[in-house]
Amino acid sequence: MRAPQHVPADNLPSHVTIYEVGPRDGLQNESTTVAVQVKAEFIGRLAAAGLRVIEATSFVHPKWVPQLADAEELLDRLDRVEGVRYPVLVPNERGLDRALDKGVTDIAIFGSATETFAQRNLNRSVDESIEMFAPVVARARESGLDVRGYLSMCFGDPWEGDVPIEQVVSVGARLLDLGCSQLSLGDTIGVGTPGHVTALLGAFAAAGVDTESLAVHFHDTYGQALANTLAALQAGVTTVDASAGGLGGCPYAKNATGNLATEDLVWMLHGLGIETGVDLPALVETSVWMAGELGRPSPSNVVKALSA
Repeated sequence: MRAPQHVPADNLPSHVTIYEVGPRDGLQNESTTVAVQVKAEFIGRLAAAGLRVIEATSFVHPKWVPQLADAEELLDRLDRVEGVRYPVLVPNERGLDRALDKGVTDIAIFGSATETFAQRNLNRSVDESIEMFAPVVARARESGLDVRGYLSMCFGDPWEGDVPIEQVVSVGARLLDLGCSQLSLGDTIGVGTPGHVTALLGAFAAAGVDTESLAVHFHDTYGQALANTLAALQAGVTTVDASAGGLGGCPYAKNATGNLATEDLVWMLHGLGIETGVDLPALVETSVWMAGELGRPSPSNVVKALSA
């Protein structure tokens, strides 16, 4: 299987952590229920391909995301690999209770930079959502869990339009102040461009936020995800969210098409000489298999090229 030629570039990190979101963010919007044994095998294959952070599921109420109603059963079925983290999304204290009951060690909360999406996704204002998250983060930290914060609509909102950079920094800083160890900046509808990425990351730095505590989460709606990722790497970011095979969207934002494909990201990173620990052929094989389970081809360009 062909591999990219290694041609390093200046001012880039030597290693990037890929935060794999396919099993949760990638599958949550599927209209057809994916069998729990398929999900478990998917996660196992991703771990075997070298991914070391794999977001497994969410403890959101099944009414809101039916696809993830099998969260407890899925965690019971996982053949955990040493050195692999399996974070889960936790919306509130009830979700945290479920996570603690299952011995989860890594959780994530999901906030919004805009009021409209906060109301649509969480049925709360931005302030109210942060109030809801505060005891979740505090209890999780007291229990020794790592907590990640997602911040959606950082680059644009389908209802509110452009989102001021200072607004994103303000809400993001509040999530970090709660005790999140990392903040993932989401381009939920994929409208961001590289200059916007550079400006936003620069604004966080100016506000005293260490770049090491930031991650990026790009959607490829307008074909900008890889370009935006490169801009983030140049700004010092070393954690990038991606979804195997380019799976995913957002059930609360119809403009949100698939996530950045993990294979496309790995091809670029390996071409730049950046270490990921990922076996690209094994990952492509996994996404081809998953595409077969879903009954449609993968949208990832690298998957299509290498599996032709």
